[in-house]
Amino acid sequence: MKIAILGSGFIARFYADTLAGQRRKDTLHVVYSRTEANAEKFATDYQVPHFFTDMAQAVNHPEVDVVIIALANHLHLAAIEICAQAHKHVLCTKPLGRTGEEARLMMELVEKAGIMGGYLEDLCYTPKFLKSLESVKNNSIGRVLWAKSREAHPGPHSDWFWDKEKSGGGAIIDLGCHCIEIARNFIGKGIKPVEVMCWAATQVHPIAAEDHAIGLVKYANGAIGQFEVSWCFRGGMDLRDEVMGTEGTIWLNSFLRTGFEMFSTGKGTGYVAEKTESNSGWLFPVGDEVHELGYSHMFTDMFEAIEHHREPSETFYDGYVVNCLIDAAYKSAASGSWEPVDLPVWRGTEAEAHSISYHDYDEHHYLIKEEILPDGNISRILKDKTTGVVSKISIVTSEV
Repeated sequence: MKIAILGSGFIARFYADTLAGQRRKDTLHVVYSRTEANAEKFATDYQVPHFFTDMAQAVNHPEVDVVIIALANHLHLAAIEICAQAHKHVLCTKPLGRTGEEARLMMELVEKAGIMGGYLEDLCYTPKFLKSLESVKNNSIGRVLWAKSREAHPGPHSDWFWDKEKSGGGAIIDLGCHCIEIARNFIGKGIKPVEVMCWAATQVHPIAAEDHAIGLVKYANGAIGQFEVSWCFRGGMDLRDEVMGTEGTIWLNSFLRTGFEMFSTGKGTGYVAEKTESNSGWLFPVGDEVHELGYSHMFTDMFEAIEHHREPSETFYDGYVVNCLIDAAYKSAASGSWEPVDLPVWRGTEAEAHSISYHDYDEHHYLIKEEILPDGNISRILKDKTTGVVSKISIVTSEV
C-alpha cells in the first residue's frame, strides 16, 4: 500500500521510522505539512516522492491507499472528514478526539464511508503488553480484578499540547488515553465501564489544563481500572502496568528502566530515548525504541486488517470509548464525585454481575488462605460454610 502521512513533526517521524524499518511492501508516498519547508525536509529525510501544504491534495493523491494522521488533536476531525470524502482508509494517532462527541463524529464518518478507521494506540501493541494480554486471555491469572497503568514524564514536546483548546485537556487526554485503553484490554473490552472517580490538579506548569491526575474506572463486572498520569515527573518517561487477577499478577515496566544502562559525562550529542531530559549521568537508552513502544506491531496489524478486510485490534470505536471515559474523568475532577460514563454508542454487553467463586477446602469449609511459615509448616485459614466461623489450622511438614 502507498501511504500519505499528514504531519511532519515528532510523532510523524516516529511513524516514518517504523515504516522504513519494516521493509514491507507499504511505502510512504505523500507527506503533508502546513509549512512547505517542513514538508520538503520530511520528504527528503524519508525519500517521500510527493509533499504538499494542502491537506486535501495530499489525501486525494491518486496513488494513495491509506492515510496516517499525525496531527495535533484539534485537526483530527477535519482530516478525517477529508479522508471519508476521498474514501481512503485512515489511521489516526491517539487520542481520537478532544471529547467523546468529537470522537463519535469521526467514528460515524469512517463507518458511513465504508473505510477502515484504525486507532493508533501504540502502547496496546508493545511486545510486553501483547504477551501479557495473551496470558490474561488464556486465564493464566484468573478473573481480572484490577488493572493499573501509569505514564509520567516531564511534559510534551510541542506547544499545542499545552493549549487546552487545541489539545482538549492536559495530562489526562495526552497520557490517560493510553492508560485507560491498556486497562480496558486487560479487563475486557466487552465489559461496560460505568463510573469514573478522578482527582486532577495543575501543580507545576502555568497552564489552564491539569498536569497531574489519578483516576479510577469502575466496570460493570466489579473490576477497577486505575490510571496515574503526570507531566511533572522528572528523569525520563515512566511506563508501568500492573494487573491483578484471582489466580495471579502481572507487573510490567515498559520504559525508563529498560535493562540498558549507560553512564556518560555528556560529551556526546546523540539521542537517548523519548522524554530523556539530559545526556549526562546514568542514562537508560532503548535498543529499538519504535519496536519497544509498539509501533511495529501496530502498523503490521493495521495494514493486515486492511488487506484481510477485518477490524484491527484498535479501532475508531475504541478511541471513541476512551474519549467518553476521559469526559467522565474531567467531570469527576470538577465535581469531586463518581461520575457516570455517558456512552450513547455501546457495542459490548449491557450488564455483567459480579462473578465470585470461593475455593473449597472440604465439604464444610472454604479455604481463605494458605501460607508456608518460616519453620516450613503450612498455615491454612478456613471459613465454616454454615456458621461463618474463621479458624486456623497448621500442617506440620517436618520435624522441628
